[in-house]
Amino acid sequence: MLRPGGDIDVDPLFAAVDHQIVAHSKRIILLFLVLTTVFAGGLAAVGIDAGTQRFFESVPEHHTQESVEDEFGSVFDADEESTQIVITDENVFSRRALLRTLTLQETIEDDESLRVSDVQGIAPGIARILDPFATTTEAQRRAIETASESDIRAAGRTLVDQQPQVTRLLSEDRNLEEPRAGATIVVVSHSVPQGADETLEEIQEQIKATAETSDGDIQVFGGAIQQAGFDRAIFESLSLIIPLVGVLILCFLVIAYRDPIDLVLALVSLLFAIVWTFGFMGYAGIPFNLMMVAVPVLLLGVGIDFGIHAVNRYREERGVEVDNRTSMSRANDQLLVAFFIVSVTNVIGFSANGTSTLEPVREFGFVVALGMVFTLFVFGIFLPSLKLVTDDWRESHGIHQFSITPLGGEESRLGDLLRGSARFAKTHPFVLLAILLVITGMAGYSATNVESKFETEDFLPYADHPPQIEVIPDAVSPSEFEITETSNYISDTFTTTNTEQVTLYVEGPLRQDHALETVYRAGVDPPDSFVRTDGRAVSQGLIDVIHSYAQQDPEFAAMVARNDLSGNGVPDRHVGAIYDELLRSDYRDRARQYVTEDTQATKVVYQVKASASQKAVTEDTRSVAAEARFEAVATGDTIVFRALTEALLTSAVRSFSVAFSFTALFLIFIFGLLEGRPSLGVANMVPVTVAIIWLVGIMPVLGIAFNALTATILAITIGLGVAYSVHVTHRFIDEYEKRGSVHESLLVTMGGTGGGVTASMLTTAGSVTVMAVSVNPILGEFGLLTAISTIFSYLAAVVVLPLTLRGWASVAG
Repeated sequence: MLRPGGDIDVDPLFAAVDHQIVAHSKRIILLFLVLTTVFAGGLAAVGIDAGTQRFFESVPEHHTQESVEDEFGSVFDADEESTQIVITDENVFSRRALLRTLTLQETIEDDESLRVSDVQGIAPGIARILDPFATTTEAQRRAIETASESDIRAAGRTLVDQQPQVTRLLSEDRNLEEPRAGATIVVVSHSVPQGADETLEEIQEQIKATAETSDGDIQVFGGAIQQAGFDRAIFESLSLIIPLVGVLILCFLVIAYRDPIDLVLALVSLLFAIVWTFGFMGYAGIPFNLMMVAVPVLLLGVGIDFGIHAVNRYREERGVEVDNRTSMSRANDQLLVAFFIVSVTNVIGFSANGTSTLEPVREFGFVVALGMVFTLFVFGIFLPSLKLVTDDWRESHGIHQFSITPLGGEESRLGDLLRGSARFAKTHPFVLLAILLVITGMAGYSATNVESKFETEDFLPYADHPPQIEVIPDAVSPSEFEITETSNYISDTFTTTNTEQVTLYVEGPLRQDHALETVYRAGVDPPDSFVRTDGRAVSQGLIDVIHSYAQQDPEFAAMVARNDLSGNGVPDRHVGAIYDELLRSDYRDRARQYVTEDTQATKVVYQVKASASQKAVTEDTRSVAAEARFEAVATGDTIVFRALTEALLTSAVRSFSVAFSFTALFLIFIFGLLEGRPSLGVANMVPVTVAIIWLVGIMPVLGIAFNALTATILAITIGLGVAYSVHVTHRFIDEYEKRGSVHESLLVTMGGTGGGVTASMLTTAGSVTVMAVSVNPILGEFGLLTAISTIFSYLAAVVVLPLTLRGWASVAG
């Protein structure tokens, strides 16, 4: 960097890098070509892991739920090796609907390639009640054919009474007294050994094709075809985003560079940075998930920022008619330090996501942070070297440059507009300060209303294309995703997601006389979010099974009555003998849904109000668990989703705190080390802080919450926002030391570096905005929010920072 008097005083490390760039450009280019070839070898190893499963695996509540389901069994739950067939009919309990279901079932079972191990649904259940010896599908079909409609209705009522869990396979419009329902799910389990010729996806696609040829309204859903849909959505999102980003970047770079060869150099550098990043992912075994779609866009944005500044600053030096190497050396004296500071703050910002408890968020932060390091090397060392060699070649062949005028120069309209902010900060500082305080205060108030959420629907592709995708020509438009429509239909039609119930897992000792009374009392005077009747929570548990069996067996009823000393219908002595008798009866399977084989743990399923929020339900259920005399844990879909929501909010706050603190400390340290003025680090954080307040303040206005991807935006804003401030501050301090005038230094800075910052903002904001054409809603929201973050960071750098630097100069002198 230039010191007063014109002497160059650059840190030895940066001076050494500058010397290598200027003296050994060709060697550097060769080295980077070799490294790019090596990293390219890892691209083929990059795997895809779409979906939401790894988010769930990151919270303890999910593991608790899985443990409970494994312990008690869940007869009708769909596991990873199953296919769900949704059959819609006027009444799925009718003879016609049952026969149609069994015919399809028989067709599927007869095909050995589908590797069917079990089929569960109301049709085989009703058939086995009509004929207990009907163990094959053919026999079950005969049992239905020979039974009268009244016998079938009676068998349906018996099935629901004996196996109440079967109601989870019925649509919400069910009437269990008739019985009647408009839709049902048939769960087909598969046994697919390793090395089999067929994959689960192929099996489910074949079942889907078979179902489409059957009579009636039938839909097929399964984990494998859903995963395939996720993967295809990622591919189609990338297929749309990357070309559009490329075209947009091309347009911006044409304006910024105004030279086709410089344009090609920048694009080659961008390609190198992306190849290095994704090649490393392949070698490290880091999967490409939905969040990773944002990685190339972010790298492109930062890479363009570096590229524009490198070429723009070099052109400023060339404008004073010095040779190429002297111009590049002078440009590097300033830019290498600025690039280093920006890269470190970017790394801090993205690495802060490593504090998240969610593994995909940690991986995303790590990959982007590493990509920023690669971008520093490529644009800080490779691009200047390539630029020098190219300019030497052009001069030797008489190929003139189309333009060497820097963007935002003294005579340009952009430069004059940017210098206007510095002039206004001088002539009306208190007016500008008042305006900024009012806007920031309003944004801060709005920010208190920001929410956090986790919904699987955000990850699913659009069921219906939004307007921004509808305008895309059919030849390149993304396909329709049936998995979303089917998934939404299942969620809307069935209660399979358990969003209106929670589970209390209670560990004994359950054989103590007071055990059942203790479990029973947990439902007395329930919290507000619980559904209640007669002062008790509506629930299903082991006590309900005991009552049902007592209604069917007089001897067991007498046994229960003898041991019910309180007279409330709950045995409070000899409960161990009651368990043993129950588990020896025909009600064993039903009882095992609520008590473990060793009778040391039980679960109670409580109904909660549909209108209650996730937060209220979770807090209330945890309160019930905490007040239980035994060790109890709250779980269920609502609890798990709330845990993920809390983890996302915690992740956003924690990563922001870490990124902000470490970035501020680093800037104070680095400006103290390089400039002897640590207070400049504090001044740099002022516009970044303002930009963050503006960003969070606009989120509730736009209806955007912190989700799996937007939870990273605060740390990202620090990284991207500091880049603009550092470029401006670093140029300002160099000019200030040469000129001694704050105002003149700001005018030169805003007219020179301000142009590069403006071009960088336009390319970055434009690039991430293109993510709105993604087929996944979560990517569209993230792209919009990142674009807004970029614009706010830019505005803070060109409006707030000049005022801040004037204040800094008046205090620091």
